Amino acid sequence: MADDIVAYLAALDLERYADVFIENEVDLETLPHVSDEDLKELGLSLGARRKLLAAVARPQQGGEKPPVVAKAGDVQAVSSAERRQLTVMFCDIVGSTALSERMDLEDLREVIQAYQEVCAKEISRMDGYLAKYLGDGVLAYFGYPQAHEDDASRGVHAGLGIVNGMNALNQTLAERLMFLP
Repeated sequence: MADDIVAYLAALDLERYADVFIENEVDLETLPHVSDEDLKELGLSLGARRKLLAAVARPQQGGEKPPVVAKAGDVQAVSSAERRQLTVMFCDIVGSTALSERMDLEDLREVIQAYQEVCAKEISRMDGYLAKYLGDGVLAYFGYPQAHEDDASRGVHAGLGIVNGMNALNQTLAERLMFLP
């Protein structure tokens, strides 16, 4: 466990802080929950805090541990690297600002959560990677972390699935929340 945090910090050129992390029982499991103030209390410089928080905030799927970046000379990591095409899809709710002005906050949250569930289901169905929720937007990758020959096609099919799912969702929400989309 201590070796993991040491390797992670070393990959970020922050290995000088490894002893402090070990002494304070900060491991890869607790690291995503550490705040800037916590890092400041541990004695990290501003630059080190920013570097570490940026690395921890990078998109991670399903609660994975923070990825360890390969260091120069790591033959296994270098030999497994590959160049590949990546399809990126971003979608959001059309007219969400106007919708937010008309709806109660709790109802709007329900609409956005239902929308995100439709998106996540379709992205997952096409073996995409849901990278991030951005307000009412969803960012997804096809070709990462698993590449397929037809990742662009998978992205298009996920988008079409989301559109179809939204038609059904709009009807359900219009009936339940008494508004027309």
